[in-house]
Formats: sequence, structure tokens, C-alpha cells
Amino acid sequence: MTGWSCLVTGAGGFLGKRIVQWLVQEKELQEVRALDKAFRPETREEFSKLQTKTKVTLLDGDILDAQCLKRACQGISVVIHTAAVIDVSGAIPRQTIMDINLKGTQHLLEACVQASVPIFIYTSSVEVAGPNSYKEIIQNAHEDEHHESTWSTPYSYSKKLAEKAVLKANGCTLRNGGTLHTCALRPTYIYGEGSPFLYSVVNMALKNNGILKSTGKFSIANPVYVGNVAWAHILASRALRDPNKAPNIQGQFYYVSDDTPHQSYDNLNYNVSKEWGLCLDSGPSIPLSLKYWLAFLLEMVSFLLSPVYKYQPPFNRHLLTLSNSVFTVTYKKAQQDLGYEPPFSWEEAKQKTGQWISSLVQQHKGTLKTKTQ
Repeated sequence: MTGWSCLVTGAGGFLGKRIVQWLVQEKELQEVRALDKAFRPETREEFSKLQTKTKVTLLDGDILDAQCLKRACQGISVVIHTAAVIDVSGAIPRQTIMDINLKGTQHLLEACVQASVPIFIYTSSVEVAGPNSYKEIIQNAHEDEHHESTWSTPYSYSKKLAEKAVLKANGCTLRNGGTLHTCALRPTYIYGEGSPFLYSVVNMALKNNGILKSTGKFSIANPVYVGNVAWAHILASRALRDPNKAPNIQGQFYYVSDDTPHQSYDNLNYNVSKEWGLCLDSGPSIPLSLKYWLAFLLEMVSFLLSPVYKYQPPFNRHLLTLSNSVFTVTYKKAQQDLGYEPPFSWEEAKQKTGQWISSLVQQHKGTLKTKTQ
């Protein structure tokens, strides 16, 4: 395990940043190459402070630029591929999502073959497994059950095809005659400080007298803290470099969750923000079945208008299903094969997320003061 190097794609993102922060603490790691389309100034500053014994190289590049990927992979031992477009509302064109999530992954796999990178770890999503219907109850799903999403919506579909491509590439021959070994990690819904989803939920609530909009009242999910997901990637990189552990892991996928209590998405939003005065909407809600048919009608309107006007419905059937299903998984296989134990407890994760939400609340108060002055 001596003298290795790692490329992280999507390194400026919510999860990618945490992976880089864990990586620089790894023994014998000589260089982390952090690739992203555009790094925010504060991310560049954060990464500059990580310059310890491990060299951190920031690369601005596009996941669809084959030449850029080829250069980024030269001399690399492990690739951790987190770069993706996440969109469940239909705001981003389908082709853009398919290109980045699927074509980008295929380009990166090819770059690894050409540059003889032996290990490829893919950040997949629980959405490749489901849920397919809000009426179906799936609890403590595990890898042997072969759950698969039947949605054709671009995010889950592109992630499903990309994961299949990654796992199929396991065992293929590298340019130098070596062998490529791959695995995929399927995190559940990721929360934590800096979460783009949580940011929009909290911001919306702050503009609505501190009332959190109800989006997932009927769900039972097991959200996972971002620091724990990042740690699972570190363990996967260790395991695939370990000749004793690697044979069991090559070509496999793993669900990644933690000990966050199973709860609805609405309750999660409330539990991490209630200390700062945010509260759940207590008003009556439309029955889910009625909302589902309304979503179908809105999708039809969008489709009929599409030749002349791009109408984006406020919600769709896929989003309703995702946010209102009973769908939980177990991380026992990751525990068994990768030695995965979540380093952050629910209490720690809640506290860290809450502190960040506190800063958003203070920021909002400061903005209000400025406006009234």
C-alpha cells in the first residue's frame, strides 16, 4: 500500500469536499488531485489549508472533456468518481443529465484504462434501487434483493446505467496489462452542513415565517450524514488496495447509511432546525393519491405545451414517490466487507448540521436588518 495517489471528481461538491478532507489524512498518500468544473473561492481556500504531507492539486476541468480526463488520470492509483448532476424536479434538460452522469462516467472509465489506473470507486445513489411506488413498503433492503428503479426520469436512469457500466468494467484489461477493479457505493439521502437540498428548504422556511414546507410527510427513510458517506469511500479505497480484501469487493455495490433514526424527510428537516425556531407546517395537506394524479395532469400539460413553451410543473410523480415512500436499507454488507462503522453518531451529525443552519438563520436576520435600515 506504499506511495499511492488519488483523483477525486466533483471534488468541490457537497460530498467531494469531505472525501478530500478525509483522504489527506491517509497514510502513504502522496497526492490528491481534486477535479471539478469550477471551484468556489472559499473551496480553494479550504483546500489550500489542507496542504500537509499530502500534495493537493486542484484541476479545473469538464467530465465530458476526454483529453482533460486522460491528463488527470496519468500516474493515478485510485479514482473516486463523485461528479454528477442531481435533479429530481425536471429543471435541467434530460440530455445534459444523461451526458454528465452517464457519458462522463464512460469517458472516465476509458481514461482509467488508457492511463492504467487500477481502482475505480463510483458514487452511485439509492435511487438506482427505487422506490418505484409510494404504495410499496421496503424496509432494511440489502444488496442480495436486487431492487432496481423502473423510472425513466433522467437522474435515477442515468445513475443506474452509469453504475452498471462501472461494475461491468470490473476485470477489464488496462493499457499496461494490469486489471481494473471497480465498486459502487449507494448512499441514501445525504444531509449535513452545506447540503444544497437542506439549504433551499431552510431558506424557503426563513422566507415563510420559519415554517418548514411539508414535502415528505408520509415517508420513512434512513438519511445518512455526509461525513459518514465520505468515510465509506475512504474504506472502499483501502479495501480495494488490500490484496486480502479486494477479491470480495471487486464488481460489488454497497448501500451506505448510518445510525440516523429512520424518519420522514419532514421530520429530518425539523429535527436539525427546530433549535433555531423553525417549525413544521401544521396546516391540512392534500391526500397523497390526489396529489399524485394532480402531478400526472401537470406532467401532461407540460408535455402538450413542450413544442411551444417550456412549462416546469412544481412537482412530479417521481418526486412525490421519492419523498413519500417507506424505503430503507441496511449497511451490513459495507460493515462486513469494508469494515464500515459510521464515525459520526446521529447526535454529532445533528449538532454539526444545526450549527450550519444557525449560521443561515443569523445571515437571514442580518439581511432583514439591512433591508429595514
